[in-house]
Amino acid sequence: MIEQVLNRRNVMQALRHVVSNKGSAGMDGMPVKDLYAYLTENRERLESEIRLGKYLPQPIRGVEISKGNGKTRLLGIPTVVDRMLQQAVSQAIAIRFEMEFEDYSYGFRPNRNAQQAVLKAQQYINSGLTHIVDIDLKTFFDEVDHSILLQLLYRKVKCPLTLRLIRKWLRAPIWKDSKLVKRRKGVPQGSPLSPLLSNIILNELDKEMENRGLRYVRYADDFSIYTKSKSSARKTGNEIYLFLKNKLKLPINREKSGIRKPINFQVLGFGFVPT
Repeated sequence: MIEQVLNRRNVMQALRHVVSNKGSAGMDGMPVKDLYAYLTENRERLESEIRLGKYLPQPIRGVEISKGNGKTRLLGIPTVVDRMLQQAVSQAIAIRFEMEFEDYSYGFRPNRNAQQAVLKAQQYINSGLTHIVDIDLKTFFDEVDHSILLQLLYRKVKCPLTLRLIRKWLRAPIWKDSKLVKRRKGVPQGSPLSPLLSNIILNELDKEMENRGLRYVRYADDFSIYTKSKSSARKTGNEIYLFLKNKLKLPINREKSGIRKPINFQVLGFGFVPT
C-alpha cells in the first residue's frame, strides 16, 4: 500500500488539494505556495525516508480559535509537507473504509453533506419520532484513543509502513503555550487525516446503533437519536452513553446532552418548528 500512497499521481493530487485549501504554515514556516518547489527538490529523499520507515513528522502548531460562545477550540496545524503526505495516505486508504460506513453518516464523505443530515432529522421528526436523544461528545477530537483507532485501522490497512506513518502523526507533539506538549490521545483538528479517522472510530458507534435498530443521524462527532417516547429515549441514551464510555473510551458533555423535543433542538445549527 505504501507504493499506492507514494504513487506520483496520488501525491500530486494530494499536493493540489493542500494548495487549494490554502491554510497557514506549520511549525517550519513553509507556506503552501512553496510546496511544489519543495517536492520537486526533495521527492526522492522523502520517498526513501518513508520506505525505510525513517520519516519523522514535524511537531504540530497549535492555534486557539474562538467557538463564538466565549470558549476556544485548539486547532492543530501540521506543516504543509505533512499535510500533503497525510492527504496522500487518506486518498489511498479511504475507499477501504468508505464501503463499510453506514448510510446515516453524512460528514466528510463523498456525495454527502449537512443538508442531507438535517433533512433526515426532519423526516424522523415528521414521522412521529419526537423524543430526541441529543448527546454531545466532550472535546471529541482531543479524546480519541490511539490504541482503539490503530486497531480499527489494522483491520483494513495491513501495510506496516503506512500504519507507522499514521501512528507517528498521531503521536507528533503539539506546540501549545510556548512549549511542545506530548500527545497520547486525540487527532488534531486541522489535519487532512482527521475527518477520515473520526469517521473510522465513530463508525463503531454507527454499527452499534444499527444493531439496536435505532433511528439516528450523525455528522462527524455531532449525532442524535430519534425515538417515540421519553422512556425509550432515556433507556437508549443510557445504553449509548455506556457504549461510548466502555467500548470507545469517549466521554460525553453531560451539560450539553439530554432528551429534547423538536422545538428545543437543533441539528447543525438548524432548528425545527411545529407545522
